[in-house]
Amino acid sequence: MRKKIVAGNWKMNNNETESIQLIQGINEQITGESLDNTRVIVAPSFVNLSASLKASENTPIEVVAQNMHEAKSGAYTGEVSADMLKGLGIKTVIIGHSERRSLFNETDEILAEKLKAAINNGLEAIFCFGEKLEERKLDNHLLEVGSQLRNSLFQLKAEDFKNIILAYEPVWAIGTGETASPEQAQEMHAFVRNVLEKRYGKEVSENTSILYGGSVKPNNAEEIFSKKDVDGGLIGGASLKAEDFSAIIKAI
Repeated sequence: MRKKIVAGNWKMNNNETESIQLIQGINEQITGESLDNTRVIVAPSFVNLSASLKASENTPIEVVAQNMHEAKSGAYTGEVSADMLKGLGIKTVIIGHSERRSLFNETDEILAEKLKAAINNGLEAIFCFGEKLEERKLDNHLLEVGSQLRNSLFQLKAEDFKNIILAYEPVWAIGTGETASPEQAQEMHAFVRNVLEKRYGKEVSENTSILYGGSVKPNNAEEIFSKKDVDGGLIGGASLKAEDFSAIIKAI
């Protein structure tokens, strides 16, 4: 059975104290909840990973990294390697977030290298992908997502997918005023699962969790999560408030 996952990407928000308080607040809100098949994940900034890991001890909350560099080491000022993350106790990293693609010019080729580095270093990867507004309006959304998956994912072996979580981000539905319907989310998730099946077979397709990352909030989470191929959410702004994030977790 695929795991249900609610992951909060905190982006460039929260200092150390705020990070600790948010983890404590989330834990208080979900104490007593049945989370047997659900993973709760938060991704603080690099500088707050150590403190967040300590704050999450003896809770069901997993702390993951927002990004990593593909190289093992070297003259890459400001970057962080897989080995550094592992040294802290991090086991999972987000790769390919839409903001990394758009603001930091990360291409499919770069992301393929990052995925390879993560897998080779024993890290689990949450791999993000999705189309922009113009691609959706031109009805090219399936073509674009299929291209991103082929260019970055298809280097992997079937056995690597035990350490892969996918996250669909409809970039056109994030901060644009446009809204993605649960039906549109299901359409894309079903498409992605079909792409996986054709490439890697039914077992990989059926066992890979696919998250939805298009402005999930407490008031729409339950309907989105009810869709057959939606296995949870990659949450942005709503993950910065313990009450909102906890409500989304409970909706799954």
